[in-house]
Amino acid sequence: MSGTLFIVSAASGTGKTSLVRELVAADPNLAVSVSHSTRAARPGEVDGVNYHFVSAEAFEAMVEEGAFLESAEVFGNSYGTSGQWVQEQLRQDRDVVLEIDWQGAAQVRRLMPEAVSVYILPPSREALESRLRGRGQDTPAVIAYRLAEAIADMSHYVEFDYLVVNDDFKTALADLQAVVLAARLSYRSQSVRQETLIEKLLSGS
Repeated sequence: MSGTLFIVSAASGTGKTSLVRELVAADPNLAVSVSHSTRAARPGEVDGVNYHFVSAEAFEAMVEEGAFLESAEVFGNSYGTSGQWVQEQLRQDRDVVLEIDWQGAAQVRRLMPEAVSVYILPPSREALESRLRGRGQDTPAVIAYRLAEAIADMSHYVEFDYLVVNDDFKTALADLQAVVLAARLSYRSQSVRQETLIEKLLSGS
């Protein structure tokens, strides 16, 4: 298995989804995992593209089958990542991005410690609150709850390999791309991808 698994996490309202979308769109060798979720689809979301929307019963059955690489409950809804799909992509030398919360990230790191993890921070608490309000989909009580949860979420930044601050979108995207490039040039990745070259260089033939 020579692909690299990337974990990208952030508190709600930090812009993680937009950054991951642009990161994957600009890199043909990056695939983003589509999570399974029990929450209802939001306007404009498509099943199988944004999430695999499933019932709570179907999700629980998948948990019991061991189908998920990680799963977590967030804001009363369950989310999970298909372990089989991720492994298939990595075996095909494709790099995979998991856009998951810190709980899921911890589960994945225990199973796959070689994964490269990135936590995205907002530039300020005020900016985070503004982004949460700007969605226009939630009541003030829900926004206050989400802000409190986001603050607790951000305390887990210490568990990740890299930190990216999403102040300027283009700069944050470039930072994420730099992390991907660095991982691809690491000894672990290059020793597999350049195995034939290395053997020729060291064989003396």
